Parts: sequence; structure tokens; C-alpha cells
Amino acid sequence: MSADVNDTMDTMDDAPETERVQVVSFLIGKEEYAVDVLCVREINRLMAITHVPKTASEVLGVVNLRGTIIPVVDLRSWFRLGETGFRPENRIVVIEVDGRMLGCVVEQVNEVLRIDPSIVDPPGSVITGPEAEFISGVARLNDRLLMMLDVDRVLEEAEGPLAEMAA
Repeated sequence: MSADVNDTMDTMDDAPETERVQVVSFLIGKEEYAVDVLCVREINRLMAITHVPKTASEVLGVVNLRGTIIPVVDLRSWFRLGETGFRPENRIVVIEVDGRMLGCVVEQVNEVLRIDPSIVDPPGSVITGPEAEFISGVARLNDRLLMMLDVDRVLEEAEGPLAEMAA
């Protein structure tokens, strides 16, 4: 292991609990992503998704979550990584920011982590591809990288196809 990884672990262990950020990690394709736990309203098993005609292919439709209609997108399809191909471990991660909600289908939810913000690097030129604009940073965790999803950017981008759905 490189010195960077060991330094990262020391930084994580020495960081006061109040400075750490709590995130929910999940898989999209083969990559691990995370969002701030404060943006996650809930995590659900796949449920009946009502298709809405004439919507973008990444918009799967809507779900009725205890009386609230929430649009659902397939992040794998959105990032042009192919379609999810639903399996029992798939989940809908419902994110909410400023009263805006969106259900995101992911391959599986991994865990809730507390990370030190000092181990999160800006995406820079390391991240390329269709999903790059939705990444706010990359966290270095031991032997893995965790891409931090920019929830505000995801919601902004989703509003285009979702506005068409409402029309």
C-alpha cells in the first residue's frame, strides 16, 4: 500500500467526529458512489413503477410513496452505462433537497460511512465520461475510491425530463 493510503487512514482516525461527513454508499454499474446521508430521505426495495409515456429513457416513471408521487430515474442508464437489468438487490434511493425529491435506482446499497472531508479530492481531470459533471469529489478509502454524487446537479439535470413528464 502506498503512503497516501496509510496517511488517509490516520487522518480518518484522528478527525474529530464533528468534522466527519456521513454518506450512503451504493453501486452504479461496477463503480461505488455516495451521497450525503442528509440528502437521503429513504431507501426502498424496488416497487411498482408506473411508466409515463413520452419521457426520456432514463426516466423509469413514478412511484407512489405513502401518498407522494416521486419520479424515478435509472442512474446507470442516465450515465450511459447501459440499463440496470433489475435484480432483487436493486434499491431506490430517494434523495431530497429543498423540497425536490427524486428516486434513483442503484444496483445495491453498500453501507453508511463517516468520512473525513480531507480525504475527498476534487474530481479534476481524473473523472471523464458522461457522469463526470455529476461528481463533486472522489474520496480515497483504503483500497477503493468513492465517487461523491453532486445531488444538486443530479436534481437540476433531472428537472428537464421531469418537466416534460408533467406537461
